[in-house]
This record gives sequence, C-alpha cells and structure tokens, in this order.
Amino acid sequence: MIDQNQFQEIVREAGRMAYARWPGAGHTLDSWEKTPGDPVSEADLAVDKFLRRELARLLPAAAWLSEESTDDHVRVGQDLIWLVDPIDGTRDFVRGRTGWAVSVALVSAGKPLIGMLSAPARDEEWFSVAGRGATLNGEMLTASSRKQFSGARVPVDQLPSADSDLVIVEKPNSIALRIAMVANDQADLVATLRWGFEWDIGAATLIAREAGARVTDAFGKPLAYNKRDPRDFGVLVSAPAIHADAVARIAERAEALKKIK
Repeated sequence: MIDQNQFQEIVREAGRMAYARWPGAGHTLDSWEKTPGDPVSEADLAVDKFLRRELARLLPAAAWLSEESTDDHVRVGQDLIWLVDPIDGTRDFVRGRTGWAVSVALVSAGKPLIGMLSAPARDEEWFSVAGRGATLNGEMLTASSRKQFSGARVPVDQLPSADSDLVIVEKPNSIALRIAMVANDQADLVATLRWGFEWDIGAATLIAREAGARVTDAFGKPLAYNKRDPRDFGVLVSAPAIHADAVARIAERAEALKKIK
C-alpha cells in the first residue's frame, strides 16, 4: 500500500491549486468547451498535470486514466491504475459555485483500494481505504440507513412525475459529491441514467461503500474499473434497504436509455 499521508497531501495540494484558480474566490479563469455542454478550464489541465507528476512519483508502477489525458490502453494490462478527475463538477467550478471536487482513486484488479475527494470550496475532505471505513474531515462516516423508498432524499434539480414520492435535496454539479452525500447520510439515493466514466466515480463509490451504502450500476450489477471502454451505464448508490426498490423503479427507463450512446 502507498504512503497514505503522502497521498492525502498530494490530493490536498491539488485542491489548493484548483481553489487558487476558482472564480468563486475572486480569481480570473480561462475556460472553454471541449464539446458543446462539456466545459474545461485551465485549472483542470494544471491540476491534471500536477497529479500525474506527483502520483507517478508516489507509485511509479501504476498506470493512469484521467478525464483530461489521452487514454493509453496499455493500462488495461496493468494491475494498478490511478483514476483521476482533476475537477469533477467543472460546470459549477467555472461558474463560481461550490459543487466541485478533485477526485483521485487507486484501483487494483478492477476495484478501488484508496480514494479521496478534495472539495476546498466546501471545506470538505473525503477519504477512504478499502476495508477501513470512510471519513469526512477525519470523522467516520455512516451512510443513509433509510428503510422506505418513498420519501428518499435525492440530490437533483427536479423530479419526473413518476418519482414525485421522492424528496429533492441540494445537488452539487459533481457526481462524486452527490455520491458522497449518501455516504454522509445527507441523501438516500443517487441514480444516473447515462453512460458515465470511471474517473467520475472511482473515489466516491469507494467512500460510499465503505460508509455502508450499496453501490452498483443502474441495473444493480457490480461496477468494474480499468475496462478498455472506461464507461458504465449509470451508477446507483443508496441506502442498502431501498436499493432493490430503486433498481425496480428505474429499470424500464434504464433499458430504453442505454441504447442511446
């Protein structure tokens, strides 16, 4: 296992770098769209470069997969890989909102071993090691233990009529932070119905699982990491007792939307 203190300090410094460029703290930022609706900024690239250099020094044997780097498929033949989203929630970041985080996970044999989210705009530092629980700012986390599906708290902007029995709570743009909300019992359910990338969820799903949440794809199947195609259809994180109900609720929609890549 890597030196956890060094790992945490590297991710913490990446968070400081991002915060030093964040418009919400009064800084000027250059940003643009990679594709329509998909923003990126100079901060994403600077943090990505920093993390790639420092994490390679920490663990030279590990491969690399990041949202802001070209994918080298040599990685699929390696046991260890860093999964990195230098700024998850870039849309909130460039607008000066707080719903963003630096997300880093180390994966071995397709499973996250260690993960961290640095969210300095929210004064939050989430951390987990497989088999050892998860923490927020050093305090142990206990995930939502909700028993009834109806009334479950969901971090979304709005709910379709089919889900009117659920309850809307704050929605940060970062999917990692939304998943972490379940780990911290601030939400009961997070479900996405789209193709998403491993780097978005690697650290957060470990944190949620170690806090006691149930974590799967949108169909209730286990997630795997370091696949040649680094995507899964959806992520579903919830209190364990409502997970089966959540899978059943979204099953028809998931089947229809999975066909749209």
